[in-house]
Amino acid sequence: MQEYIKVAAATPKVFLAAPKKNAQAALRLAAQHTDCEVMVFPELSITGYTCGDLFAQSRLLEQAVFYTFWLAEQLPQNGFLGMAVVGLPVRADNQLFNCAAFLQNGTVTAIVPKQHLPNYREFYEKRWFAAAKDRRSTEVTLINHKNQQVTVPFGENILLSSPDGKLVISTDLCEDLWAPVPPSSLACMAGANLVVNLSASNETISKQEYRRDLVRMQSGRCVCGYIYAGAGQDESTTDAVFSGHSLICSNGAVLEESIYPDQNETVISAILDLEVLQNERQVLNSFMTQANLMPEWRTIVVPNLGASAKTVTIEQLQPNPMPFVPSDEQQKNKRCAEIAKIQAVGLAQRLRKTGMKHLVIGMSGGLDSTLAFLVAVDAMRELKLPISNIFGITMPCVGTSSRTRSNAETLVKGYGATFQQIDIKEACMLHLKDIDHPQDVYDTAFENTQARERTQILMDIANMHNAIVVGTGDLSELALGWCTYNGDHMSMYGVNSSIPKTLVKTLVQWHADTKEADFAELKPVLYDILDTPISPELLPVSENGEMQQKTEETIGKYDLHDFFLFYMVRYGFAPSKIFALAKQAYPDLDPQYIKHTLQTFYRRFFTQQFKRNCLPDGAKVGSVALSPRGDWRMPSDADASEFLQDIE
Repeated sequence: MQEYIKVAAATPKVFLAAPKKNAQAALRLAAQHTDCEVMVFPELSITGYTCGDLFAQSRLLEQAVFYTFWLAEQLPQNGFLGMAVVGLPVRADNQLFNCAAFLQNGTVTAIVPKQHLPNYREFYEKRWFAAAKDRRSTEVTLINHKNQQVTVPFGENILLSSPDGKLVISTDLCEDLWAPVPPSSLACMAGANLVVNLSASNETISKQEYRRDLVRMQSGRCVCGYIYAGAGQDESTTDAVFSGHSLICSNGAVLEESIYPDQNETVISAILDLEVLQNERQVLNSFMTQANLMPEWRTIVVPNLGASAKTVTIEQLQPNPMPFVPSDEQQKNKRCAEIAKIQAVGLAQRLRKTGMKHLVIGMSGGLDSTLAFLVAVDAMRELKLPISNIFGITMPCVGTSSRTRSNAETLVKGYGATFQQIDIKEACMLHLKDIDHPQDVYDTAFENTQARERTQILMDIANMHNAIVVGTGDLSELALGWCTYNGDHMSMYGVNSSIPKTLVKTLVQWHADTKEADFAELKPVLYDILDTPISPELLPVSENGEMQQKTEETIGKYDLHDFFLFYMVRYGFAPSKIFALAKQAYPDLDPQYIKHTLQTFYRRFFTQQFKRNCLPDGAKVGSVALSPRGDWRMPSDADASEFLQDIE
């Protein structure tokens, strides 16, 4: 678990111009969170940001340094073995600098001065401080709390690294982030993967939203973790109010956030996965393209950094069991609307460019064909063409249940599309007879005969009406190869090709609840489709007409397969790590079942690449896609043995 670190942003109580009290407040919070590897405090947290002309007082400056060293010594004695980052004013080169001090192993490891000083509207930092560009020294000699001279590395070009290089920290100080080129942008190209920002950004109308976007997007642009610690309400309110707005972000996502904390102090924490950042940077080949333009950086290797705090255990992780589906309801609805638009526009554009005005869809009464049909309806609306231009074809055979057949018909007719039923049983039995296949042997050939017969019918009907066959297969089925080669595997445009099964369910439900208000009478049908077990319906039904074949009983739960797919393709995690995460995400499932399903996933993913290599066109929707023309290029004869061994 070495790639995981727990980090924190702290907003302590602040006593203006009282370094002793501020150091004690910081120590108290750190001692309550000894499992954190890095804890960041606000800008000038040792003195308070709003001291004004008191920054010219020697007593304040001396005591700030005194109690910073005192705090550094006290932290490990009180159980905090990680790195703390505090803000204080530091004198060097006959100037005063607004600095971040890094405290580790009982001492001050490095001091980084602020580069961009705000001097507009309510800010007057140039009255007291010099910018980092004006420094002359690379080290600063300070008098510590024991009246000893200590020489500390000093400069804005400092990176702090763990001994193994997995964790590299750089610094922004408040306004640095608001500059056109934040220092952290250059630092991350130099190897930093965690940025700490000691800030004192006051509140004005709508500023918190802008600030949140700024931090979140910087973490995404730099593919890094970003800890932003904001000054709290105890700062002077003479001319401004501070809110303690703090954020922890990673690669464009807000992990934790706090504003206006109770009792004017708080600590927020989150676990960062450094492997995610490494793998993402490795894939983004534009990330290091300007590395040769960067200034020279000094890397300080800090003993125990990355290993001094308590180890992050798997039990502390809370992976989303459905990584393709947002857990927040509002965000989920927004995501569904965006996906529905992408799908509809992709299909509509294909019709525009081909000059065709009709669509043909094989309707099974299952989730995938239902979503494809709903996309087709949206595409017709986009083009202002009649819904009747959609041909919804049901092709019942020996495995078709009355439930799915009825739902398919109700759905197609309910939207005003053209419904057609073609029984394929006789054609399939004749074909089996032609190839000398026993009609009561229910093997792969028996099943695939039906799938290929359906594809042939759809293609021929499309030719009759100058139409496009809309593919219904989803991303999960492509990953597992759970489709018949040159059967349901083939179409003229696959609208679901980058939609995993868990997201297919979510989209159908969203259509039922939100999108189709004008078709409220069809909501029960859509919900019945959602409740229907997933099945290709290729084996004969039971005597009472119910389906005998259930996909998830054969290959395992799609929820698990989508979980595996996300972490394998999106982040390149090893199978053993995916297994550990899955056990945490699905505590109610037997670990042996998870392991068996993971083995199934890898075996099928590797052996079924040949189906993906000749995939029909279909628009990419999310960050995980398997098109051989876009996101995933893999040899069909790759060997899965190393991956299966890792699972063992």
